[in-house]
Order: sequence, then C-alpha cells, then structure tokens
Amino acid sequence: MKVLILSVTAGQGHNQTAKVISDYLNDIGVESSYMDTLEYINPVLAESVSKGYLLSTKSLPKLYGEVYRMAEKRDADNIANNFSKNFNVMKSKKLAAYILSEKPDVVVCTHIFAGVLLTYINRTQPLPCKTVGIVTDFTFHPYWEDSDLDYYVTASELLTHQASKKGIPEHKVKPIGIPIHPKFADRMDKHKARAVLGLPDMRTVLVMSGSMGYGKIEAEIKELDKTPMDFQIVSVCGNNEKLKRKIDKLELKKTIYNYGFKDNVDLFMDAADCIITKPGGLTTSEALAKGLPIIMTNPIPGQEDRNVEFLLNNGAAFRISSTYTIDEVIYQLFTNQMRRRLLRATVKALGKPNSTRDFAKLLFEITGQADKFPAGEEA
Repeated sequence: MKVLILSVTAGQGHNQTAKVISDYLNDIGVESSYMDTLEYINPVLAESVSKGYLLSTKSLPKLYGEVYRMAEKRDADNIANNFSKNFNVMKSKKLAAYILSEKPDVVVCTHIFAGVLLTYINRTQPLPCKTVGIVTDFTFHPYWEDSDLDYYVTASELLTHQASKKGIPEHKVKPIGIPIHPKFADRMDKHKARAVLGLPDMRTVLVMSGSMGYGKIEAEIKELDKTPMDFQIVSVCGNNEKLKRKIDKLELKKTIYNYGFKDNVDLFMDAADCIITKPGGLTTSEALAKGLPIIMTNPIPGQEDRNVEFLLNNGAAFRISSTYTIDEVIYQLFTNQMRRRLLRATVKALGKPNSTRDFAKLLFEITGQADKFPAGEEA
C-alpha cells in the first residue's frame, strides 16, 4: 500500500498530524510521504497563508474569530464560492498531475484546503484511490462540507451528529480520534515519571505554552504562584526561547522547573496532575490520551473556541477566565475529590490513545487489505 498525505502550514498542528501518520505507516512497512500542498503548488501562496494565519490569530484574533463565525454561518458564501471555483481551477492541475504520477492507494488530507482541492480534482479527473480527511479539532471546520471525500476521521463519536447536520453522511465518519504519536498510548506511574525526569515527588502542574507565543503565560504562572497549596510548576516553552527567558526571570515562591523544547512531553504528562494549555486539537488529544485533567487558556478565536465548548460541555476540562482565575481552578481541582474523580472518568472516556494505530488499520480496511494489517499492531 502507498499513502500520500497532503497538509497545509497554518500553525503546526496539520503538519504534525501528517508527520505522525507518515512515520507510523513507514514503521509498519507502508510506503508513505507527506507534503505541504500549497508549498508544492505555489511557495509564495504557501508563505502568504502561513504568515497570514499567524498574523491574524496573534495580532488580530477578534477579526479572525469574526471571519470564522461568518464562515460557520455561511454568511461568507461568496468567499466560499470564489475559493471553491477560482482557487481550485488555478491550483489543482499541478497537484492532480503529481498525485497521478505517484499512484497512491490512499490520499489523506489533514487540512480543509487540501480536502477541497482534492474534491475538485476528483470531480474533474476522477482519481483511482481512496480519499480521507482528518478533522484536527473537536469540531468540523467551515468548508469541510464543501469537500466530498470517501471518509472523514474525527476526534470523537460525539461529532457524528454535527457531521450529519453539515450534510456529511454518517457512514463516512470514522470517530477514531485525531492521530497522535503512539508514545501517548503508553502510561508510566506518575511517581516513577517524576523520578525519571529528576523532579521531586509532589503534586505537579504542567504548563504547556507551545512555540507560537500565544497568550500571557508569565502572568498565569504568577497567578499560579498565589495558590495557597503545595505543588511544583513545570513549564515547557517549546521553541519559544524569548518566553523561556522571561519565565526564568520570574521571582516565585513556588518551585518552578522551566524548560525549552522537550521531545518527551508524554513523560511530562505522566508526571503531572493536570495540564494548563491552549486548547489546540493535538495537545488536548494527547492530554486526553494520557488521562490528564485539562485547564484551558488563551484559545484562538474560532476553532479553539469550539474545542473549549466541546470539552467543557462534556465535562473533560476547566477554562480559565478573568473571573475564574487559574488559582481558583487549581484550588478546586485539588480539593474537590468528587469533581476530580468525575473529570478523570470523562477524560478517560474521551481519550483515543491508539488513534494512529486505528487510523492505519482503517487504511488497510478501506483498501481491501485488512488481512495484511501487521498482527503485532492489533490491540
């Protein structure tokens, strides 16, 4: 089997999902590759989309959120029509030629742009392969309904009704979870994890900020420091060196262990009692897979607002606000045993720790090769 994965750089989540899938497939003997769709078609366009996304979400978040809501309500149908027609006509020929030359058995799309492009290609020049879209948040983003792929992978069974409302047939929806690195399926006892990381064996609050620089992490850590409870803070700043330096300079009463990029975030999650994070689809999926209570902060208006709604309404997370501050959340989480027990049960129910393995298995099934799925990978 040969698999081609089409991604788009708008943030890092879509590319990360593509890489995780491709790496896993290659590890089990499936020929797989991934590419930035827009970079291949037109590097200038790709850079514009990437920079435009970062600019709008960081510097103009209210505007980004309003445009997203317009798209959800279909108030932007003219924009959608232009995208579906003009953009596709201009940009699909090169991609179609590449797909035909590569001859994949399955084409996977981790971003809606790729999904709509692939739909247009299939309608004008039917491709001899299966097509799969991966929805990388806890909601169907606007314009997925304008695509027509063979299957759609979602974060949860609870999104199937939303898919139906958007006109996506239920039989096409595969709620196996957003594919995450297989290491998040493994669990280590938190006491052992702390020992491996060289951390004291005590209550641990993990703060994940990511590399994009969203939010006011320093201010939130200062608020954490005010909580009248005994715990340590572990901060992982990713590639955001400026943020790391700022946190290093904070004068706190509590002990803080502040890190830059770490490739063992799964182990840090094992060591933690809860995680404070921006509610991106991948990070929250990883935390759910680890059974870790989530405290959400600084959502990007639009898709991450929908992640907040989903996780809050399903009892799997807390959300910090100006009137429900981080110290209050931590205090309630650590003192309310019943709430903590219910939260952990909900998190466990929503978690999809084997999502990447299950996705690979799905590809074998839809290509009529279910019997060839490696026996060692079965649950």
